[in-house]
Amino acid sequence: MREIPAARIFGVARLLTAALIVALAAAQAFAAERTLKKATLIPLWSPQAQFAGYYTALDKGIYRKHDIDLTIISGGPNYSSATYLAKGKADFALLWLTTALKEQAAGVKLVNIAQIVQKTSIMLIARKSSGIRTPADMNGKKVGLWGGDFAIPPHAFFKKFHIRVHEVPQSYTVNLFLRGGIDVTSAMWYNEYHTIIDSGVDPDALKVFFLKDEGLNLPEDGLYALEKTVNNDPDLAREFVAASLEGWQYAFAHPDEALDIIMKYMRAAKIPANRMHQKWMLARMRDLIMPQGNTAGYGRLARSDYETTARILLDNAVIRKIPPFDSFVWRPDAR
Repeated sequence: MREIPAARIFGVARLLTAALIVALAAAQAFAAERTLKKATLIPLWSPQAQFAGYYTALDKGIYRKHDIDLTIISGGPNYSSATYLAKGKADFALLWLTTALKEQAAGVKLVNIAQIVQKTSIMLIARKSSGIRTPADMNGKKVGLWGGDFAIPPHAFFKKFHIRVHEVPQSYTVNLFLRGGIDVTSAMWYNEYHTIIDSGVDPDALKVFFLKDEGLNLPEDGLYALEKTVNNDPDLAREFVAASLEGWQYAFAHPDEALDIIMKYMRAAKIPANRMHQKWMLARMRDLIMPQGNTAGYGRLARSDYETTARILLDNAVIRKIPPFDSFVWRPDAR
């Protein structure tokens, strides 16, 4: 029998060893893939730069790095994030603090797991030519208001300044205001305000009332979960928060890439995508999430903001009592 050279045997052994290593690595990767925890998030609206941090974290694999297989459910007028959370159709949801307090008062056992937007961006806008220069000048005027919980902040504004307005249902455009159908329009700084000036209206021709400047800073986008979700799997909630905050940090550090990502998701959802508008939105979200680049309190709901918001809701008969702050907020680092 012909003797097989030792070098050849050694070579085959090396190949077999390499193949075994590759197979083991593939098996480990497959096993790791199977250990990812499935979770769902529903934002307040359909894909746009308001939610760039979450879509960026999803697209860049940040949630997977934190062992989460996340699905983002598109929100919108027919997909209430509060309802999805309350009915268990989503593990995590974005809610305004006003909505979350109202839901809890209605018996929904939810908790704030992270406060993303630290400042309210809602504003009321009038043309200076209308003669409206002060809140009192709105008395008796036609004011466009969104429905549901989005009307809570303006109602608090009207009560604070003791004014009565003629409320006009406002759609999700500012066309009624642009055409002169109403005297005042509701707007978000990161969205409708830019739409108005982008339509050709000179910013100097507008009188803008930022609710946060009128003592009505009602924090908006916060991440919420049901109590049972965080109690059953605190690690999932903790890693979800960490990944979400990392996603926002990445988006702010790489704005062009984040815009590419959000535009991709908008097109996939067949939503009109204007890059310049989304660029404005992303920049304003940074102002709201990290005012002047300050990361102090990033992702955390301040007790003072909570108490101010709860007191306003109590005074406006939206809730009957203020729940304890420590039971309303679940800290990601709690163990």
